[in-house]
Amino acid sequence: MGKSLDKIAEELKNGSKKVQLIYAFNGVGKTRLSRVFKEMIAPKQEDDAAAAAAAEEEEEEEEAKATKVIYYNAFTEDLFYWDNDLDEDVNRKLTIRPNGFTHWILEEEGQGNNIIDLFQHYTSDKLTPRFSEDYSEISFSIERGNEQRIENIKISRGEESCFIWCIFYSLLKEIVETLNIPEAEDRSTNQFDSLRYIFIDDPVSSLDENHLIELAVNIAETIKSSKSDLKFIITTHNPLFYNVLYNELNSKVGYMLDKNEDGTFDLKEKKGDSNKSFSYHLFLKQTIEE
Repeated sequence: MGKSLDKIAEELKNGSKKVQLIYAFNGVGKTRLSRVFKEMIAPKQEDDAAAAAAAEEEEEEEEAKATKVIYYNAFTEDLFYWDNDLDEDVNRKLTIRPNGFTHWILEEEGQGNNIIDLFQHYTSDKLTPRFSEDYSEISFSIERGNEQRIENIKISRGEESCFIWCIFYSLLKEIVETLNIPEAEDRSTNQFDSLRYIFIDDPVSSLDENHLIELAVNIAETIKSSKSDLKFIITTHNPLFYNVLYNELNSKVGYMLDKNEDGTFDLKEKKGDSNKSFSYHLFLKQTIEE
């Protein structure tokens, strides 16, 4: 008999492993699982983590101090929205909803240039983001081969997702490095002292295979560098991303999330990467036939 997403989230919460790596097809429920997990760890009235708009900066910073879980998924992208300048159709920009986490990573930690460099590495060095002085907006320009630059362009959905991931990844690295300092009083900030879980859902939608592999290796290196009690849950629909993470993390076991016809779910333990444990292409063929 299958289980509810709440039951699976509870199993993940109580898991003892540093990393729990989960494969599932798109549409099965990975993003819903991340939301259920977040609500289980930190109900909305207690802590809205990094994925919902905040009203006042002071309130956000107070919430951040008690943050128990941070996650990256489709809802994280809702912190960013486009102002398309519909009247003039000239000054298009990506706007950041006020929140304590981008405030910390951009303004306090000054990671803007590193984020831009990482984004250009994954996309193109001719595509340039520019933060506004108060870090509330980002405009994009692209250089043409004839030394002309087109300002205030609207980037593709995939490029936008990649840019948001670069911000989150910079946040992730800073969190890991901060919590690696054993004594809380020696840390540059104490707003992550209560953090226990990081949930990453499919950050690979817009990348080619080379950059996808590099991203997986970078995530694995960051996780392996974590010396604190942080636990990581990573879900993906991409078998290559799953395989690289599985092998880079020297995992002994991963999981596959399945949805049953009655709406319940199964989280099946899989030993070995997708090539060894569930023969991805054969599994896909079987699923299509069913």
